[in-house]
Amino acid sequence: MEVLIMAGQLILGLSILVGLHELGHLVAAKAFGMRVEQYFIGFPPKIWSIKRGETEYGVGAIPLGGFVKISGMIDESLDTKHTDTEPQPYEFRAKPAWQRLIVMLGGIIVNVIVGILIFVVLAYKNGNTYLAVQDAKYGIVAYDLAQQIGLRTGDKIVKVNGKPITDFSDVRSSEVLLGNNSSYTVDRNGQLIDIDIPNNFIDKLADKKNASGQFLEAREPFKVGEVVPGQPAQKAGLREGDLITSINGKPIQFYHEFIDQVKPLKGKALALGISRNGQPLTIRMTTNPDGTIGFYKKSLLKLTTQEYTFGQALGVGTEKAFGVVYDNIKGFGKIFRGEVSASKALSGPIGIAQNLFGGIWVWDRFWTVTGLLSMALAFMNALPIPALDGGHATILGYEIISGRKPSDRFLEGAQRVGMVILLGLMAFAIFNDVFKAVF
Repeated sequence: MEVLIMAGQLILGLSILVGLHELGHLVAAKAFGMRVEQYFIGFPPKIWSIKRGETEYGVGAIPLGGFVKISGMIDESLDTKHTDTEPQPYEFRAKPAWQRLIVMLGGIIVNVIVGILIFVVLAYKNGNTYLAVQDAKYGIVAYDLAQQIGLRTGDKIVKVNGKPITDFSDVRSSEVLLGNNSSYTVDRNGQLIDIDIPNNFIDKLADKKNASGQFLEAREPFKVGEVVPGQPAQKAGLREGDLITSINGKPIQFYHEFIDQVKPLKGKALALGISRNGQPLTIRMTTNPDGTIGFYKKSLLKLTTQEYTFGQALGVGTEKAFGVVYDNIKGFGKIFRGEVSASKALSGPIGIAQNLFGGIWVWDRFWTVTGLLSMALAFMNALPIPALDGGHATILGYEIISGRKPSDRFLEGAQRVGMVILLGLMAFAIFNDVFKAVF
C-alpha cells in the first residue's frame, strides 16, 4: 500500500506540474497566433484524447512528462517535414524571435508562479511551526556521522557559521550542508567549542546508509502517540498518552534511547515500564521482526508557531520558493567541484517518491513537495541544454542579439544532441534509483 501511495503522489504531482508547464507554452503560442497541434500530459502510447478546434488534447500512458506540439517548430518529436516548405504565418518559425522566446519561457514562468503560490498559501494557512533553539534544552542526539566531525550527544548547538540561530532546523539547513567552510558552535558542559564541517560532508550524508535523520536531531522526551491497530503495542494494551519509563528494567528518558534499545530486539520478548495517569505499570510483548512495536511518538518538546499575514506570507513563500533554486545551484556546484558524487546526489522518479513523498498521504507534505518540484523543474528546464526550454531560449537569445537565425539543420542537430543527453540523464537517474534501492 505504501508503494501505491508513493506512486500515486508522484504521478499526481508531476501531472499537475507538467500539465501547467505545457499550458504555459500553449497559452503563449496561441496568444501570438501560432497553431498548436497537440497538448498532452504523459508520453505515448495515447490513453485518451479529444480535439477542440485545431488542437488535440490528450493523456499519455507514461506519466513522467508531457508535450505541446507547435506547428513549424523542431521539438522532441524531431518532425522536420515542414523544413522543406515556405513558413506559414501560423507557424512557430514564422514569428519574430522575441515571440518565440516568450513561448519557450512560458512553461518555466508558469512553474515559478505555481511554486511561489504553493509556498505562499502554505505559509499563510499553516504559519511556521518550529522548535526554538532554547526549547531544545536537552541538546542533540549525535549519530555516527555527527560523531565523526566531533559532535557529541548532549551538545547544544548555539551558532551556525558563527551566527546565533533561533530555529533548531537551521542546523541542517542548506546554508550548512551545501555551503563551504561551514561550522557549528556548541555548548558542551558550559564550554563553547567550534566544530568544522567538511565541504564534502553532504556526500556522506547522501549515502543510503546515512539516510535522513541519521546525522543529528534534537534529544527529545516523549510519550506514546497514536497506537497502530493490530501491532504488538496495541495487542499488549499500550495506550496513547502512556509514558515509557524503562525497557527490560533499564530506565529511559529520550526517544533515541527507546529506539537504541528496542531495535536490536527483533522478534524478541520486551517488557515496557510505563506510567499511566501517574500509576506505574509493566506491559509485556514480542517485537516485530524489524524491531518495532507499532506506535507513533509524541514529542514533549515545546514547539513555537509563528503566524503570517497575507503580506508576510507573500514574502516568506517567495523567499522559500527561490531558495529551492539557490539550493539547486549550490548542489550542482558541489557536484562540479567533485565534493559530491552525482550517483548519490541525483534522484529519478523512484528516489523522489521514496525520499520526498513517503508512504503516507499528508496533503500539506504533498503540496510542499509539489512546490519544491515546481521550482526544481523550472530550474532544470532553464539549463542551456539543447531540447530543454533553456536550450531553445539560448539559441533564440543568440538570434535576437546577432540578428542571424540558425539554420533548420543546426536546430535539428542540436535537438538530437539534447535528446541524447536527456535520455542518458534519465536512464542514469532511474538506474541509480534502482541500484540504491537494491544495494
